[in-house]
Amino acid sequence: MPFLENVLRGKNVPRERMLEVAEHYKQFDGVSPINQQCRELMEALKNELAEYGPNLPIYWGNRNWQPLLADTLRQMKVDGVKRALAFMTSAFSSYSGCRQYREDVARAQAEVGEGACEIHKLRMFYNHPGYIEPVREHVGAALDRIPADHQATTQIIYTAHSIPNTMANGCDYEKQLKESCRLVSEAFPEQSWRLVYQSRSGPPSQPWLEPDICDYLKELHEAGEATDVIVSPIGFISDHLEVLFDLDTEAQDLCGELGLNMIRAATVGNHPRFIEMIRELIFERASDGPKSCWGELGPNHDDCPEDCCLPERPMRRG
Repeated sequence: MPFLENVLRGKNVPRERMLEVAEHYKQFDGVSPINQQCRELMEALKNELAEYGPNLPIYWGNRNWQPLLADTLRQMKVDGVKRALAFMTSAFSSYSGCRQYREDVARAQAEVGEGACEIHKLRMFYNHPGYIEPVREHVGAALDRIPADHQATTQIIYTAHSIPNTMANGCDYEKQLKESCRLVSEAFPEQSWRLVYQSRSGPPSQPWLEPDICDYLKELHEAGEATDVIVSPIGFISDHLEVLFDLDTEAQDLCGELGLNMIRAATVGNHPRFIEMIRELIFERASDGPKSCWGELGPNHDDCPEDCCLPERPMRRG
């Protein structure tokens, strides 16, 4: 609960929803898997940099639980670090995945005070080959598990964390997600696909991005258009609780009731190409070199403009 209270502080989320999510954690020994996944990511990146350079120390700071970002910056100050690059573990631009991280950094720097290191954020990587290629590989591996005579009636369902519509209006979250889905699906021209959302936490009166994955699975079943589904959590880089519970438990149980065969594709995790991508982003930012990306949207900006990823923007009325 202390972790969830940190996550949801200041947000319009009913306490009943917080208690409901706490029960989800209890099904996994009451522990979020994110910290261990971050440790594994750091170790993989440490080995990558040791072999290929640049030889940089790696630090880790959390927004909502230990090791907290301000404590990490204090240690960096003690270690004499003057300048750092920040890799935020979110591929897509939104308030929660971009601007709020920058606010967290600024708040931690202010808390540390004089001598806090200068920090430059690495760009969003939703259309970087190092992200798209592992997602493609994992979707392909899931497709290989579908019987050959069912593949024509198999649909790929991409999922991402839902956000309030007012927040979506202030960022490129939807546009970037759709581009990533399109880029991955270029490798599977025979399969239909759909982007859906999961894990909404706001009050029912507040519009969030839809459709919810469970609602969509019911619609798909009623339409009789698919015998099998591949669920790819493209909006998440690792198998944390929203993936393990909302997809591997809730969505999987629903598919069992509906008679749909659901195969959940892996997240990128510590895929070697993804780790290589982080190193490429480091070199790119440090040298102002060419930026690798696929598709028509081009590379995301390095330095966020003033109006980047606002917390909310009202719906336009025409």
